Amino acid sequence: MSNLIQEFNDYRTRMNEVILSKDNLVIKRLWNLDTNTYAEGALSTKTKEMMGLVASMVLRCDDCIKYHLGKCHELGVNTAELYEIFAVANIVGGTIVIPHTRRAAEYWEELQATTA
Repeated sequence: MSNLIQEFNDYRTRMNEVILSKDNLVIKRLWNLDTNTYAEGALSTKTKEMMGLVASMVLRCDDCIKYHLGKCHELGVNTAELYEIFAVANIVGGTIVIPHTRRAAEYWEELQATTA
């Protein structure tokens, strides 16, 4: 696994453990809602992760973008689909999303390299 991916996953895991160890009921409920939102339902998990990626790009949250890229990769999103997701995000969010698209493309290339 590349350093870029490993560092992100390690940091996310470590900080999630710190946050959840404080036993805050509101945070636990919010995170539970987030988990349940992306569960299989009328929409597939894959579709929901693609939607989450678009929203994260439009909101310009690089951590969220990396998270959703990882999930999209796990769920079998291919590169052609990914670049259509990028296109939707850029149309909805405007040119301010371009730098996030660059970083997302870099992260995707790293994810693809882990399965090559």
